[in-house]
Amino acid sequence: MAHLKRTTVIVASAMVALTACAPAGYDGANSSAAEPVAVAAAEPTATAEPEAAATADNQAAPAADVQLTDQLIGKKVPRMGNVVTDQDGWVLYRFDKDSADPPQSNCVDKCAQVWPPALTDGNPQLQGIADDKIGTVTRQDGTRQITIGGWPVYRYIGDKKPGQWKGQGVGGTWWVIDQNGKKNLTCVPTGTPTAVAPPATGDSGGSDSGGYSY
Repeated sequence: MAHLKRTTVIVASAMVALTACAPAGYDGANSSAAEPVAVAAAEPTATAEPEAAATADNQAAPAADVQLTDQLIGKKVPRMGNVVTDQDGWVLYRFDKDSADPPQSNCVDKCAQVWPPALTDGNPQLQGIADDKIGTVTRQDGTRQITIGGWPVYRYIGDKKPGQWKGQGVGGTWWVIDQNGKKNLTCVPTGTPTAVAPPATGDSGGSDSGGYSY
């Protein structure tokens, strides 16, 4: 099993074009109405593999300001159906340019500012997700990112409230992930939505302020 990680969540605004198949959050519906699916595992995942424990001393502890994902919840939301959220209700996504076998994240730098990785420093508690679907992968910066079905998972800063899934179909490469690590294609937007811009930074200029590769 790979290793888990987490990232800082930075909020930014932009437009994402979703049509008739719009998230509940678009029309002001209360996303908390989502009901959890049957609980497959309600306790923390298994302890770290021996290999992970053996190398723990060589891994830097997460920075104090890194937002960790402490819980993964499988639930159903209006129109989309099965999704996975973190402990705060934010819907999680997978990226077509990553890989699941072996697990690998290719969303870094500006991409990771728009799609913050779901990071961990231990084992997230599970509700509605089978323990054997959860793993971790070590990112380039040494943090551990959660995987579902081998796929690294992310939040999207374009979602403005828990339960929204405005990241569905962005760039033709980002998709809501279900409890088995598969793409949830129940509701796909017409056209190809564009991601929100990375958060502005005080020292960005010229070539550093543009888009990023999906």
